[in-house]
Amino acid sequence: MLRAAAAAAACLAAVALVACRSDSDDAERAATDVSLVPATPPPTVPTPSVDVPQQLPTELVVTTLTEGTGREAEDGDTVLVNYVGVRSEDGTEFDSSFGREPFPVTLGESAVIEGWQQGLAGAQGGERLQLDIPPDLAYGDDPRGTVIQPGDALSFVIDVLVVVPPNDLAEAPTEEDVTPLDAPLTAVEIVDDREGDGATIDLGMTGFVNFVLARADNGVVLASTWSEPGPAQYVVADTGPLSGLVEGVAGMKVGGRRTVKIPYEQAFGAAGETTLGLPAETDVIVIVDLVALYGF
Repeated sequence: MLRAAAAAAACLAAVALVACRSDSDDAERAATDVSLVPATPPPTVPTPSVDVPQQLPTELVVTTLTEGTGREAEDGDTVLVNYVGVRSEDGTEFDSSFGREPFPVTLGESAVIEGWQQGLAGAQGGERLQLDIPPDLAYGDDPRGTVIQPGDALSFVIDVLVVVPPNDLAEAPTEEDVTPLDAPLTAVEIVDDREGDGATIDLGMTGFVNFVLARADNGVVLASTWSEPGPAQYVVADTGPLSGLVEGVAGMKVGGRRTVKIPYEQAFGAAGETTLGLPAETDVIVIVDLVALYGF
């Protein structure tokens, strides 16, 4: 979800955002290099079987196989899913994301077939759906690959991992929400600005979060994810940079906002971060919004 124009924001969070350092950095600074990969592989979920309908669908049929909870997906939301698809006529599989990375679908965009757009409307995290889709809501008379033939109806089993709303800049914190500190920090400090009422984040989980990063000495905001279309993915890992942030988000619930004050030793280290304009030995303040969560 990072744009090239938002390169500074790429230094914000441990495994949520890409690293900003060059190959010439010394060993102390290189320890904070990160990438967009989970800290541990996600658990393997077996590919579910698809029970094809007795009659080929002439309209969209949505069957809830497992109930979900939380936000109901609507236009603009991103729905993260795993799926397997087959021909409705004979059950021949043509695609599956199980064993790969989850697949993001933004409702209201034309990146997927209309049967998915309609079938995922109202979906909730944790839900397993079967979509039986007629040809006019699938690929019509256009064959795809070697399996999907002209006029094919398609059936999918879809696991909805999480529903993520888009960012709303009107809800973003500003510099007025950052109170500079009078003295250097000796430990991570947290303030719950708003209590959440959803699931609680823990190690190994993947959160969808927004961050505002500021200098603790003067309150100047250095970077923010709020200007992006949606929240950033943040895999909670006990290794990597910004170790103080892992400590700081512990116990947060979805829907919450927390101010985390981090000593420089647990942030970007003694060298600071020139890409962000963060001087050496400067503590930071991070305002974290936990928007959504999966992996629990």
